[in-house]
Amino acid sequence: MRKFNPTFSRFVFVLLILLSGGLKAQELKWSTSGESIYQIKANGITEYSISDQSETVVVPNEWLTPNGEEPLSIRDFSFYEEGQKLLIYTNTKRVWRLDTQGDYWVLDLDSKKLQQIGKGLPESSLRFAKISPDGQKAAYVSEYNLYVEDLESGKITALTTDGNRKLINGTFDWAYEEEFACRDGFQWSPDSKQIAYWQLDANQIRDFYMINNTDSVYSQIIPVEYPKVGESPSPAKIGVVDLSSLKTTWLNIPGDPAQHYLPRMEWNNPDLLFIQQLNRKQNHSKIYAVDVPKNQARVIYEEKDEAWIDVMSTWDNVYALTYRHRFPWVSEGKEFVWLSEKDGWRHVYRIGLDGKEQLVTRGEYDVINLLHVDEVEGWVYFHASPENATQKYLYRTRWDGSGEAEKLTPPVWEGTHDYQISPSGKFALYRGQNHYTRPITDWISLPDHDFLSMGEQMGVSVNKPDDTGMEFFTLTLDDGTEMDGWMVKPTNFDPTKKYPVVFYVYTEPWGANVKDTYGVGRNRLYDGDMAEDGYIYISLDNRGTPAPKGRAWRKSIYRKIGRLNISDQAEAAKQILEWDFVDPDRIAVWGWSGGGSATLNLLFQYPEIYKTGISIAAVANQLTYDNIYQERYMGLPQENLEDFVAGSPMTHAKNLEGNLLYIHGTADDNVHYANADMLVNELIKHGKIFQFMPYPNRSHSISEGEGTNSHLRKMYTDFLKKHCPPGGI
Repeated sequence: MRKFNPTFSRFVFVLLILLSGGLKAQELKWSTSGESIYQIKANGITEYSISDQSETVVVPNEWLTPNGEEPLSIRDFSFYEEGQKLLIYTNTKRVWRLDTQGDYWVLDLDSKKLQQIGKGLPESSLRFAKISPDGQKAAYVSEYNLYVEDLESGKITALTTDGNRKLINGTFDWAYEEEFACRDGFQWSPDSKQIAYWQLDANQIRDFYMINNTDSVYSQIIPVEYPKVGESPSPAKIGVVDLSSLKTTWLNIPGDPAQHYLPRMEWNNPDLLFIQQLNRKQNHSKIYAVDVPKNQARVIYEEKDEAWIDVMSTWDNVYALTYRHRFPWVSEGKEFVWLSEKDGWRHVYRIGLDGKEQLVTRGEYDVINLLHVDEVEGWVYFHASPENATQKYLYRTRWDGSGEAEKLTPPVWEGTHDYQISPSGKFALYRGQNHYTRPITDWISLPDHDFLSMGEQMGVSVNKPDDTGMEFFTLTLDDGTEMDGWMVKPTNFDPTKKYPVVFYVYTEPWGANVKDTYGVGRNRLYDGDMAEDGYIYISLDNRGTPAPKGRAWRKSIYRKIGRLNISDQAEAAKQILEWDFVDPDRIAVWGWSGGGSATLNLLFQYPEIYKTGISIAAVANQLTYDNIYQERYMGLPQENLEDFVAGSPMTHAKNLEGNLLYIHGTADDNVHYANADMLVNELIKHGKIFQFMPYPNRSHSISEGEGTNSHLRKMYTDFLKKHCPPGGI
């Protein structure tokens, strides 16, 4: 119920690249040497040398122009076979969140031959095309079936023929994609002779029906296979197809497929495949090493947690279009790198093929992101912030686990510092910012952290302006819990006056709001300037949010969503209401998705504090959400139904006293519109007066359709001003 933050996007990690052509948003495409990157430019694909800051066109547009027409509009690309072949992704279509369906072309850089693959299959139907390691074939998914194509002859061979919306080959269903970032569901073996792929059987998963009432005089039903909390998962299995015989061997993985998940898979060598298995509660993880010729699986690593085990690799961009290694191999394939919280903090481990493990990072701090392993020099680089959970810096420590973590980010100014490190470890793209400094981007060299373009400009302290109106603070609850917060005060703030407060909340395990980044205190839904109009704008991170404060902080919310997060927020708000410049009669709260749920719970459970609430795309009943997310954090409703009920806003709707604006898109495939009907029905039953705005045929983001954004902003702003008037008194 998380997945949308209208104030600051935390789910799509996109770095802005500062090059001669200006700022360009794209993922870095490193050369094999790690000394340069490839970019899509107006004149083709260029190679940018980091050391001398020169740029060369390596694939001109004329090579990318089929039949003398217009050059292909490139959405993504990958080099194969030591740079001799280029795979081009174009003409894309959105599938759920991302445009993971489209057309693919292959350019032979020697012969300049440009050919479309998948000809004869429906237009824009191909997913996750990959060229084999030997450069001879391409594999892809189309309409739930897996295909292989000979690049020389163009012959296409179907590797599966039974795929449909309910039997999914080589890709995933809605829940796997949304909750495990599983989209690309097949992998070439290193010798190009086999392909391993997932198959999900969603035949037992009931469809949720969305209704489209806007595009025809007759309603259209849109079915989505969606496993609700309490329902068994779609059984998943992994097969290995031999390309010479076209025979698939289904791997023998112990355990009931309908009570387990298989979220990760990776080849180690042509005979060895690694697979991660999670039990349904997601608190017991096993990594199997599967001997493919013998079809024998053995557990080489196992971990349990009293709450849950995070699966999404924190070093991975979960919204990347291209494939990322799930088991980063090191030591010539004899070990892989893994992150675990089992000692109370998220740390890096080296795990051998024999299961032996070695702790790499040590100390009472969390590794936020693993960035790079330099085996030659013996270092591992990562993001961390031991002193301030709202910030992020570059650290490194010895690869053998000895020594202390060393901070590499220069102490010129505090804030959030992001790095993308080259495969060679010699360079990184740096992006630094804080709440009063716009993002500054430059190339740096490592490990000296020299700025290659800006030089001395980055070596001076950035002074904080006096007129930002933004400040960070900490509140301590009665039990000693410290909550980080930020606050934007009104322009020309007068401490002798009393001002209204608007709280922005999320509160659930998927997102933290309090980060020292530029624009963090901006409310994009407010039509105007909140500070200029005289509002105090505040956000606080409660226990259970994914702040780098250790496992105990993050896992304390287990089975307590809708209760612990809500009581933390309310106790902190009570302290804020005691501030001399706060008007306790003008207190508002708002949030989206999980934040919408929190808004409802705060308004219903603590009506003496919160007088006005704006809730968007909220889960009103926890039993309506998907099983992977809700069971991960709440357990199984068959065992502790009372926790789901106690944490659901519907349970407390009878307590509404203040002003509520409730907003939901009728085509929301994430948090279903049924939540709105259930909550509205409950409020009606108890005679509660409120304002309700359904957005016809809009999704979870409520972004589709002409005029939608401006209408949403106006409705939000008008309601807030009417029921929580701005200005000091």
